Parts: sequence; structure tokens; C-alpha cells
Amino acid sequence: MCLFTKHNEILTRALEEIKNRGFWTPYFEIPSSKVYGEGKKEEAINSFKSQLNNRYEIKGLDIDKYLGAEKSPYGFDLGITYPSIDADILVENSKEAMNQWKKLSLDERTGICLEILDRINKRSFEMANAVMHTTGQPYMMAFQAGGPHAQDRGLEALAYAYKQLSAIPSESIFEKPTGKDNPPIVVNKKLKLAPRGISLIITCSTFPTWNSYSALFASLVTGNSIIYKPHRNGILPIALTVDIAREVLEENGINPNLVSMIISDDRTQTQNLVKNKNVKIIDFTGSTSFGDWLEDNAPQANVYTEKAGVNCLIVDNYDNLKGMSRNISMALSLYSSQMCTAPQNIFIPKDGIISNGERVSFDEVASMIANSVEKLLSVDERAVEILGAIQNSDICKRVEKAADIGEIILKSKNIKHPMFENATIKTPVIVKVSAKDKEKYHNEHFGPIILLIETESREDSLKVWQETVELHGAITAGVYTSDEEYLEKVEDIAIEEKVNLSVNLTGHVLMNHSAAFTDFHATGDNKAANCALSNDNFVSGRYSVVTIKRDA
Repeated sequence: MCLFTKHNEILTRALEEIKNRGFWTPYFEIPSSKVYGEGKKEEAINSFKSQLNNRYEIKGLDIDKYLGAEKSPYGFDLGITYPSIDADILVENSKEAMNQWKKLSLDERTGICLEILDRINKRSFEMANAVMHTTGQPYMMAFQAGGPHAQDRGLEALAYAYKQLSAIPSESIFEKPTGKDNPPIVVNKKLKLAPRGISLIITCSTFPTWNSYSALFASLVTGNSIIYKPHRNGILPIALTVDIAREVLEENGINPNLVSMIISDDRTQTQNLVKNKNVKIIDFTGSTSFGDWLEDNAPQANVYTEKAGVNCLIVDNYDNLKGMSRNISMALSLYSSQMCTAPQNIFIPKDGIISNGERVSFDEVASMIANSVEKLLSVDERAVEILGAIQNSDICKRVEKAADIGEIILKSKNIKHPMFENATIKTPVIVKVSAKDKEKYHNEHFGPIILLIETESREDSLKVWQETVELHGAITAGVYTSDEEYLEKVEDIAIEEKVNLSVNLTGHVLMNHSAAFTDFHATGDNKAANCALSNDNFVSGRYSVVTIKRDA
């Protein structure tokens, strides 16, 4: 059975779901042995342990140089080294492989990509350990976000790519009448896919697979080759991805160098690769400074960036403060706010709000939120499965200096992990700030640093929120209000500033959540990101169509 036929049912459903925008996934998100196989969890743990302090060998590469210095946020060095290949050699290998790949039919490329996704899914337990011990995500999140949810994103992008290319015929006949007594003008046309070139994917330290699989499969289906540049502390999940992809490619007679990765301790080499004339697509998730540099220094490439934004939440007159506080506490605590969708700035009027007909002061609202966070994280064994671990020492330094920002409402505390005694785990610090002190909240404080911002009024909350998003961008925004007229103003601003909005969430769904096939992750139209995962625009810049015509 050909791979396209094998996976056609999933593709057909995916094509429907990108139109429906509801809930759907073919990849089970619970780490169940009944789904993924008896003993697979234990096998994955043993596999991870066997990789520690060893070389990660990738089949088909003859290498004598290995690099790597990853450290688990849970308190130990991985000691894994990876094949390091010169950038110029990688580029030449990638070009050669792409020449073969682009000649395959759309169905052939798509079938192979679906098989790669299927193989990655079957190794989700392995991916969970790789993601957990490079990013610091708690285990359940590492399994879900690093595994099935990332695979969903890849499948979603694949479906958009297939939809676009399948709408273009490979051949057509142009036949134009010239009058009843004259023969028509007939021209035969061939429409040929022209991939842009090498696709360079530069991954982040927090969500290496979730943030990159859209780019990986959008570029592959449209005929491009891939060079991954993983973050220096997030190599293992990408190495596993590359290894699986190369295995599937080789099994199907495709040059495995179609998918490769560069591991380098030379910053200049990476910058030169970015500027290489053969690199025609760059996908990047990370800091604003490097994202801006990429956009300015790679004119030969289409550059897709997700950078830092400032996500804000407005607390207005609202009746269900208990449900609000509970939901917000989880949104602030999940993975220690190391998510690009997590709220940072919470705007509350200085005179408080009205709830169930009674005035609730700013301090009372702040206390409710702080108490909810404390209650949520009061039991260490539960807290570590929510917070995960801090993946960057700079975050710890910022948390320790939070008093420089404003008045501390809730102190951060260190938590001991029952299994990893050297893990770096901190609860959120909550700080009170005046809306007048814009320099304190008009930038991203990445990590568990939450700002409760005292505004002059309900209307001022709208004003300072809009100003923040306009200047710095945002991936998400949220509001709690029982006033429909006020909500309409909030929605108008969200649309004007092109930021996704969550309204009155009190259940299991958080402002942070972004799911494939239903949410467009980012809008691609404010300073936080110039693309959305995934839509047609995310795909269309990865290829062109060349028409070859001749008289019939």
C-alpha cells in the first residue's frame, strides 16, 4: 500500500477540519499504554537514560565532530553530543536532496510526510522525555505539547499546503474562440511547482516541536528541503524529529539529507547560514532582537517570525470572581508562565470593580488572585506538575529582582521536586504597578513575573491595554466583564490591534491555550508575530508555480 493511500483517511478529515475550525485530533493526547503500546513509557525512559553522556548518532552521517552541552532544568547535565556538520556542506547536501524531492508528485510527498508524522506520534513517549529535560515542561505538558499537540500543528499545516497545491492542475488546455469561421487558439500548458529553496527552521528553548512542526511540514509538502537550527539547550527533541524523518525518507528511496540540522558553537556560522543565497525560507521563534535581525538581514528569504509580545488581561465589573481567580491562577502558573500565550499584565481600576452589585477594591481583587495562586500551588507534589522547571537562569535573576518593578503582592518561593532535587522551580511573583509607570510594564518579563497594574478607570484600562499591544504586540489577550457594551469595546480593540481574545474564561480552557484546527496561533499582524499557525498565508510564500506553454 502506498503511503498516501495508507494515510488518506486522516488527510481527508484534516482537510475538512481546517474548514470547520472545531475540535479534532487523530493523535491521542493522553500518555496511555493502551494507545501507544504496553511498556512504551518504560522503554522511553530507558532510551533517554541510555542517551545521557553519549553521542547521538544519526544514520547516514559520517561525522568526526560532535557538539552539545544541554542541561536539564531538572538539575543535571544531559551530556549528549550531536553530529556537527559544516554549514556549506549542509547547504550542498540539502540542495541535492531537494532536487529529487521536488520531482515527486504532491501525493507522494504528502504520503511520506504523513508517515513521518505517524512515526513521530508512535514515539511520543520518547519525545516527552526529550522535551521535558530540555525545556523544563512538566511531564504531562511535555508529552502533550511536545508530542500529539505538536503533531496536530504539523498536520494542520500539511493540510493547508495540500489544499493549495491540489487546487492547481498539472496540465491545462487554453482554448480561445476566434470566431465561427476561424479555428480556436489552442495552447497546451504545464504548471510546475517551484519550491522556494532551503527552509531554515530556528527553534526556541521552550516549545521546540510545537512551534516548529507547522514550518517543517508546510515546507516539505511544498517541495522544500529542511535545515533545523535548534536552540543550544533544546537539541534532543529536534534530533529525534530529524532522525525519524530521515529514516522514513531513506525507506522510501529519498535522499535523507532532505531533513538535517546544524549544531554549531560558532555564532558567525549561523549568521552566515541565515544570509546564504540558497536559504529561501526562515522560520523563527524567539527573542525580538534576533527576530528583528533576521527580518533585516535575510532579504533573500521569506522570514516567518514569532517574537516577544506583552499579553494583557483586563479585569472589569464581573460577578464570578471565584471562577475568574481560579482560572487566572492556572494561566499564571502553568509552566511557570514560560509560554508565549501566558498573561503578564493584568489591568484593574484603582477604585476597584463591581461584582454582584457590590464594590470590590483593587486590593481585594489582587488578594483573590494571589490567594488562588497560593492555594493552587500549596502542595509541592501537585505544584511541580503545574509549574515545571525554570529553563533559563536569567529568569531566576529577574524573579529575584521583581521588587525593583513595584510593590510585591505575592512573593515567589522555591519548591523542591520529589524526584529531581536539583530542579529549579519557582512559584510566580505578583507585583503591583501603577499604569503611569509604563516603562515597567511596556516590555516582556518572560517567566513567572505577573504585574497587577492599577489603572485610573475602566476606560483607562482599555486605553493602556491598546497602547501596550500597539507598541509591543501580543499573542493573546483576555477580559473579564459582565458589561456587554464594555465587551464590545474590548472586542473592537482586539480586532483593531489584531490580537486573539479570551472572554470570561472560568472553566478548563485558559487564555494560554492554542489548539490546532481551531485556533490560529497569533494573527500575524502585530509586532509579536508576522505569521499565524496555520493559515493559507503561512503556506503560500513557500512555493511558486511556473507555467510552461506551447502551441497545441
